[in-house]
Amino acid sequence: MSDLPRFETHTVENQPFPMPSYNLWQDDELLKQYVLQHVDDQAYVPESLLSEFGAIAGDSLMHHGDIANKNKPVLHAFDRYGRRIDHVEFHPSYHVLMDSAMAHNVHNYSWRHASQRHAPQTGAHVIRAALMYMHYQAESGTSCPLTMTHAAVPALRYGTNIPSYWLDKLVNGTYDNRDIPAKEKNGLTIGMGMTEKSGGSDVRRNTTTATKQTDGSYVIVGHKFFFSAPMCDGHLILAQAEGGLSCFLLPRRLENGELNKVRIQRLKDKLGDWSNASSEVEFQEATAYLLGEEGRGVRVIIDMVSLTRLDCMIGSSALMRQALAEALHHVKHRDAFGNALINQPLMQNVLTDLTLESAAATAFTMRVAKAVDKASTCEHEAALARIATAIGKYWVCKRTVPFVNEAQECMGGIGYVEENPMPRYYRQAPLNSIWEGSGNVQCLDVLRALAKEPDIQQALFKELIQHIDKNSHYKLHIEKLKTEFEDTSNLEIRSRYITEQTALALQASVLLQSDNVALATLFCRTRLGGEHGYCFGSLPADTPFNDILSLV
Repeated sequence: MSDLPRFETHTVENQPFPMPSYNLWQDDELLKQYVLQHVDDQAYVPESLLSEFGAIAGDSLMHHGDIANKNKPVLHAFDRYGRRIDHVEFHPSYHVLMDSAMAHNVHNYSWRHASQRHAPQTGAHVIRAALMYMHYQAESGTSCPLTMTHAAVPALRYGTNIPSYWLDKLVNGTYDNRDIPAKEKNGLTIGMGMTEKSGGSDVRRNTTTATKQTDGSYVIVGHKFFFSAPMCDGHLILAQAEGGLSCFLLPRRLENGELNKVRIQRLKDKLGDWSNASSEVEFQEATAYLLGEEGRGVRVIIDMVSLTRLDCMIGSSALMRQALAEALHHVKHRDAFGNALINQPLMQNVLTDLTLESAAATAFTMRVAKAVDKASTCEHEAALARIATAIGKYWVCKRTVPFVNEAQECMGGIGYVEENPMPRYYRQAPLNSIWEGSGNVQCLDVLRALAKEPDIQQALFKELIQHIDKNSHYKLHIEKLKTEFEDTSNLEIRSRYITEQTALALQASVLLQSDNVALATLFCRTRLGGEHGYCFGSLPADTPFNDILSLV
């Protein structure tokens, strides 16, 4: 028997190994290029912080991201003795992700290094965008509470009846997942609960009520249909007060240690974003504190919404980047029809097209981050930030779904198998186009901004015409875009088209400002000049494929 040949059906060959760890900062030349392009003084760029977090995000956090998404949060409404606890249990990997992100200032870099009128520009929002960009590639679900915690700072500054430790611990705190009053914690996280069953994005239809008490607090009665990250230390909510729709801070626990009367009804069973908990809640005379004035709730959250929309751009462009990285790794290590996939002409066309799309999304995102950073000191940048966040949120997020699908297809069947991260990326891809207002809401917001604030259109075209002579396709596109804006008939029904064409113009503008002429020229030829089909991989035959692919 020993002389018989060993029974083996096959040898595994021509299969890549899983993508190895890499530094999401040091190994991403395009990210570095667009960050440095949009920080006025590069002395303010914290290379050590970015490189350190890039190494962690590209290694251990990738592992924890995978585990956290395979172990969804679990709601424990009661303890073993029947007491109401409304506790959401997360896998330990979730806490590792949150701890690492907050230790590296993903939630607070903008505020700890914010520009002031009397101080030089620091590019703090651009640096923070890069940190979030890297974290999102490792894990997207935890990015939700990180985004909301970061974006809540402007809203909380309206609070005149809340203890100062709320702002202090948001700006300077670290991750502390203990379920204790905010006053006793080392750092805080903030969630949001804006929409109700009756209205969705139409928050003025909200029915939740807020009744003022003698001590200045409010009693909240009602519900929220989407209450994100329910274990956060506090939530920003909208409710109807005597003076109209108003914004409130609603703590999870009161200062005396009691659980606030927010009852979690259930956790949402979502398409993706599995590591993070989204819930439905009822407010049974919960305690909350007014931010700003009664009836001015929407105004209070405007600055916050601008920041969360920027994070939608960051997340979507980051998801593109990581999907592209996975696809590139696969095709470099697999042969087909006598040649490596990466050297197959049609595959090169697809991957070059994806690289172009990813670069344009990242460049546009960092330009918007720069506008947000300078909004407090420059009227042009403030006007640009007001409209570009809505335009970018619409376009970049819309492009992510087909992008991830195309990257998934580069890997063949293995890209559809759950052992690979690509299915998780594909489930995640639609979220940012829905969160913080769907596509229609963004386009209508663009029209609203143009109608109410004429200086916004002036700022937009001032930005676009700076480089109008650098490319003939770009010049023609801007001229056509001006005509579209001048025609005020049927604006609402044309708003998606106008927003899309403006987004392409802004992407081209940013690329034309960079040093990479080949990338900018190809974008203008294809996205503006029409030398491109409806699907990725339809670039013209004379495209410098190897030159573009060498960038990633």
